[in-house]
Amino acid sequence: MYQKYKNVELVKPGGLELKDRLVGVQRVTKVTKGGRAFGFSAIVVVGDENGVVGHGLGKSKEVATAIAKAVEDAKKNLVRIPLNKGTVPHQQKGKYGGARVYIQPASTGTGVIAGGAVRAVLEAVGVHDVLSKSQGSSNPHNVVKATFDALLQLRDANAVAAERGISVEKVYNG
Repeated sequence: MYQKYKNVELVKPGGLELKDRLVGVQRVTKVTKGGRAFGFSAIVVVGDENGVVGHGLGKSKEVATAIAKAVEDAKKNLVRIPLNKGTVPHQQKGKYGGARVYIQPASTGTGVIAGGAVRAVLEAVGVHDVLSKSQGSSNPHNVVKATFDALLQLRDANAVAAERGISVEKVYNG
């Protein structure tokens, strides 16, 4: 699922204190010969609020089972995101479908300046101070995936130093 990203660390859910956040529930309709069949689709984000996060989709005839399926799906897609003192290490843009998301580090005390689906993902990761902007499509599925695209492109100073073959101090000081 995350093959196009270089430094993605997949995480096993065992031993983690995961909290789930419901991003959205949609009622879906299937028109059949006998009339309309109603069902529900739920998108959920789970995270330990310490750098590990995943998202999942569940579908069912009842809302509760759709949410339960989404949580199970999210636990199968956990990844570790590099954080820097409660914020993101650097600014980053992410996109998926028609959704565009921009995240930027913020100073301590700023809070999570984000709306809806982006806020749910950033809070599940454990980001406390960040500025963000969501543009284009407001479809929660695509916004969550665009936010993940931005988060998965983040690299901490140690990863940059290792990639360039230089010391961490040189990354900061040029």
